[in-house]
Amino acid sequence: MDDFTIARILHVVAVVMWIGGVGFVTLVVIPAIRALHPPAERLAAFHRFEGRFAVQARLWVALAGLSGFWMVWRGQMWDRFQDAQFWWMHAMLMVWLIFAAMLFVIEPLFLHRRMASSAQPARDFARLGRMHWLLILGALVAVVGAVGGSHGLF
Repeated sequence: MDDFTIARILHVVAVVMWIGGVGFVTLVVIPAIRALHPPAERLAAFHRFEGRFAVQARLWVALAGLSGFWMVWRGQMWDRFQDAQFWWMHAMLMVWLIFAAMLFVIEPLFLHRRMASSAQPARDFARLGRMHWLLILGALVAVVGAVGGSHGLF
């Protein structure tokens, strides 16, 4: 087994854990909080749960980014970003950039402070739910594209 294969294994495991976690939060946690808590308490309930998940999400997103970069660099695949046929590589990178920005910059520096002092927690929780749906849909497009594209489907 060579370094490229190891990087691909790490990449797939990281993506499964990362996107699987986002799917769980979007499809299970947010609806459960919505069902179990009154609107004014939902945002606080989400933050109690999310704090435990954030460390794991950062780990998996970082590992996905490092392994993805390694594969592009090691495989000399930079030219793929100039070819529309490899749209799925652009999609993977875009999804990764959005999540990395959210987890490493926006949430810790701005979002947590803003939501902690939210004057409208019900509205912010609803917005959070919509954002999670957009993120999981974008991630699923990237995953379908990456698996199909890497096997010649696109």
